[in-house]
Amino acid sequence: MSLRVIAGSARGRRLKSVPGNITRPVMDRVKEALFNILAGDVVDSNWWDLFGGTGAVGVEALSRGAAFVRFSDLNRAPIETIQENVRLCGFSSRAEIRRGDAFGMLSATPDRQFQFIYIAPPQYHEMWSRALALLDQNVNWLAAEGTAIVQIDPLEYKDITLKNLEETERRKYGSALLLFYDRADSGSA
Repeated sequence: MSLRVIAGSARGRRLKSVPGNITRPVMDRVKEALFNILAGDVVDSNWWDLFGGTGAVGVEALSRGAAFVRFSDLNRAPIETIQENVRLCGFSSRAEIRRGDAFGMLSATPDRQFQFIYIAPPQYHEMWSRALALLDQNVNWLAAEGTAIVQIDPLEYKDITLKNLEETERRKYGSALLLFYDRADSGSA
């Protein structure tokens, strides 16, 4: 699969893929749909690409004017790929790349707030629901008007009970389901 930046300052730039099959890169049409939904909200926003993989979503956000993106992944190969893709696009000064366990990171005391947290973990391991539940418990990772975005295979979806986040939108694009969760009460967290 050929990865590229769709729009913005790095438009058309080809991105490197992670060697092997440990990641599932986002399809261009899903990425394009996501950023069409978010539109101008991306400009000057802070992102966390939680299960970074190739970094394609975070790089796209930077290309479209995001102020900052934190990329994280557990494995060395994705981290090296993200580093290379961020460097190739000239975004190193606006990016932070951390290797570590997403669940441990989400459980930690927040060190900053994000307008968008993108959750697209390895499929069929219920990692998305675990990550979302941890974010719900530690909701201050999200800014008051922040949104968690989950990308999963529609077959993975299940209802989950959340206290501080509420599902606000659901869109299906072929074999991808995008779920949007906003803070339920921006004044109480």
